[in-house]
Amino acid sequence: MVHETVSTELATTIALVKSGVLLLGGAITYFAFRAYRTQRSRSLWLLTVGFALVVVGGVLGGVTDLLLPVSLAMGIVIDGVLTLAGFAVITYSLYSR
Repeated sequence: MVHETVSTELATTIALVKSGVLLLGGAITYFAFRAYRTQRSRSLWLLTVGFALVVVGGVLGGVTDLLLPVSLAMGIVIDGVLTLAGFAVITYSLYSR
């Protein structure tokens, strides 16, 4: 597999954006977890897991290309799969009782 070269400016932009995703998404995940600890609700636990998957997917998808010898497209696939799984879990958590 051929690894596309990413310019320094683009790599810096990806790192900054993914840092923001990690910080804000991590905060949302933390608050959902705190709510779960208070209420002990299965729905809140699933909400926490869903947000965590979305955050991990976003961060891994962005940095995989920068840290590992894989294509940018593979990073996008990783991001998409984990984000899809996260949204599925979030949807289920909001639908279930």
